[in-house]
Amino acid sequence: MSNKKKLVMIGNGMAGVRAIEEILKANPDMFEITIFGAENYPNYNRIMLSPVLAGDTTIEDIILNDEQWYKDNGIKLHMGKKVTEIHRGKKRVTAEDGTVAEYDNLIIATGSNPFIIPIPGHDKDGVIAFRDIDDCDKMFEAAKTYKKAAVIGGGLLGLEAAKGLLNLGMEATVMHDQDTLMNMQLDSVAGEMLKTSLEDQGMQFKMSTLTTEVIR
Repeated sequence: MSNKKKLVMIGNGMAGVRAIEEILKANPDMFEITIFGAENYPNYNRIMLSPVLAGDTTIEDIILNDEQWYKDNGIKLHMGKKVTEIHRGKKRVTAEDGTVAEYDNLIIATGSNPFIIPIPGHDKDGVIAFRDIDDCDKMFEAAKTYKKAAVIGGGLLGLEAAKGLLNLGMEATVMHDQDTLMNMQLDSVAGEMLKTSLEDQGMQFKMSTLTTEVIR
């Protein structure tokens, strides 16, 4: 019977797995480790999602720790399993499919949820956030059927999403509530230069436009 403590981590993202790497480096024999990830992928570089959407790289290229890494380090990985209950008294977690894991120590590293403006219609089919690989897959699929995309937000991530959608053959219109693109980083002159460059690439804009409703 193992004398190792049981460590469970909820979340399989960059920060959480980096913490596990540091734990293994400090004492590889201290814990019996179990990781739950809601996504069907091992740990990947979320920062590189924009190049994936743009077609400049692949999902496989942005994997940071492949499944073999987990096996090599004796980590039990549950991919595609979202934890729905933490029972602190019994020191165990339960995933939505009924998978149970007991713990001595628990790390919660689930990150943040993407912000979607709470306007009427925000929950309609076809309204997609841009945070993970599943979101990229949804956009890939949408581009096979639809030809026009609206991107709400003219910040860096919005512009990267619009560029990716252009590369997928869609007509992309960015709606920004300010008169300057990337207004948190650029002044009006630089913002206008960026806008002109992106328009030359086929991107369209509706500036100083506050989105109030998604119709369909």
